[in-house]
Amino acid sequence: MKTNMLEAVKYFGGTVLIAGIIIFCLGFFASGSSVLTPIGIGTVMGAIFVFLMGLFLIASEEVLLKAQGVKHK
Repeated sequence: MKTNMLEAVKYFGGTVLIAGIIIFCLGFFASGSSVLTPIGIGTVMGAIFVFLMGLFLIASEEVLLKAQGVKHK
């Protein structure tokens, strides 16, 4: 199950990160208006936050299962 959760966090975080980079580049380079630039920065930061929180939850679940002595595949 941890592998599935890790894959989901990885794909979701990567998708949001790519979207944030595209939005940032559009706002910084292509658009005359600078409204998209902070939205892109926030999206990139959100993607990093989601990825790190997912890794934290996976790691804490593994530590709890190891402390309880539960064997997993």
